[in-house]
Amino acid sequence: MSEVQANLFYTKEHEWVEKLSDTVVRVGITDFAQDQLGDIVFVELPKVGTSVTANESIGSVESVKTVSDIFSPVSGKVTAVNSSLEGSPELVNSAPFSEGWMVEVEVTGAEALEGLLTPAEYASYIGND
Repeated sequence: MSEVQANLFYTKEHEWVEKLSDTVVRVGITDFAQDQLGDIVFVELPKVGTSVTANESIGSVESVKTVSDIFSPVSGKVTAVNSSLEGSPELVNSAPFSEGWMVEVEVTGAEALEGLLTPAEYASYIGND
């Protein structure tokens, strides 16, 4: 059973979104996603300042099994990247909701979170009900 945190929003592509302020969100991949991928060996992320569009690829995660795209759940500009993942990509496996976060994005308003899944909706989507 995968962990689903109550304070986050989710996507059907298995990203999570944490609202840090009215204009900044933090993004990572879910516990379910990291479990499906297996041991993560490399993470490719965008550079700070990059404009991102909701539902478009912003990087990739490489595991011993496969390479998977990371999709931005929101549109905006990347304001921070988790540089710890360069040397320690396994943080995505061991702590997907904390040390394994990927990017922070400045969004253009509260409507940026519209359409994201609630924790209950995501839990149901992955069969955690």
